[in-house]
Amino acid sequence: MKAFVFPGQGSQFVGMGKDLYDNNSLAKELFDKADEILGFKITDTMFAGTDEDLKQTNVTQPAVFLHSVISALCMGEDFKPEMVAGHSLGEFSALVASGALSFEDGLKLVAARANAMQKACEANPGTMAAIIGLPDEKVEEICNEVSTEGNIVVAANYNCPGQLVISGNMDAINIACEKLKEAGAKRALPLKVGGAFHSPLMQPAKDELQAAIEATTFKAPKCPVYQNVDGKPHSDSEEIKHNLIAQLTSSVRWTSSVQAMIAAGATDFTECGPGKALQGMIGRIDKNVSAHGIA
Repeated sequence: MKAFVFPGQGSQFVGMGKDLYDNNSLAKELFDKADEILGFKITDTMFAGTDEDLKQTNVTQPAVFLHSVISALCMGEDFKPEMVAGHSLGEFSALVASGALSFEDGLKLVAARANAMQKACEANPGTMAAIIGLPDEKVEEICNEVSTEGNIVVAANYNCPGQLVISGNMDAINIACEKLKEAGAKRALPLKVGGAFHSPLMQPAKDELQAAIEATTFKAPKCPVYQNVDGKPHSDSEEIKHNLIAQLTSSVRWTSSVQAMIAAGATDFTECGPGKALQGMIGRIDKNVSAHGIA
């Protein structure tokens, strides 16, 4: 069975989407429509901006979403997903690709998400760190030890066995990284991100985005959507909305999502969008499945 997966923030690069725009009439139409919806020419930044411009949250998130969704839609007859999933931001791409959300509504929600997260980052500064080479349970245990009333650090992204990203306020992340290295982590690497995503520090963003999601029409998807909050397949539009609202303050259960897709029969994973991060994670989750990008 064919599964299509969609990456999140961090996979962006200058020049992303330009080939599609130049060589595909549908892509050009959708990119031009995106410029209108957003009220600024995101295509200029995507195609010929600077790395710094592209790193701004209000640009990065719609840019990755656009590249991912348009890549999938421009596959034509080759795009026949039997299941979909997206990593964090990528879940919005997956929902559009599955037909649960329209392109226009998906982009508007991603823009609202980016703005809400930016405000939350400014109100509650924080960061994230990748922990390599420790069992998930040990990372969770140390996060619990470090977390106090003033310090918050949680397991945020369960990417693949031996790779877990933690999220929280600066002091808690620094303390946790030292303790995790003492416990045997091969690496405890602070990430260059704007805030403590997928942690309780994103509560203001969740509250703001909830209103936008609840006001948006969702349809039943054409295939199951494996969602981040529980790693399980969902086809009910109300369940999908509920899980999408919870996503900002919940962990990304990527490992269990991929394992559940494989258990349901997925043997071929295609990553739609910039970068190859998900292909690498899938290969480490199960070496027996095929994971590739769009040629």
